[in-house]
Amino acid sequence: MNTKPLPAIIMLLAGFVTCVISIVQHFSFGKFVKIEFGVLVGFYVLGCILKIVLEKGYRLMDEPLVEFSDDDMDLELLDDTVSDEDWEW
Repeated sequence: MNTKPLPAIIMLLAGFVTCVISIVQHFSFGKFVKIEFGVLVGFYVLGCILKIVLEKGYRLMDEPLVEFSDDDMDLELLDDTVSDEDWEW
């Protein structure tokens, strides 16, 4: 999965929501700029953290599963399985 644009998308969405709320609440320009800057930086950092977590998760999913040979299997565990005859219907 391409996670490169994820921090920018999250940051821009948060910035848009902040702009709308600031306009509705009639914030002064100075207060708006300070809040907008804080929101953009904060959500960019959160987007970067989310990107790292997703990349690490996808990297784990792409690794092949370890295959066991017959020598590695514990045959005692296989013999103790429950068969259909053991269940009462």
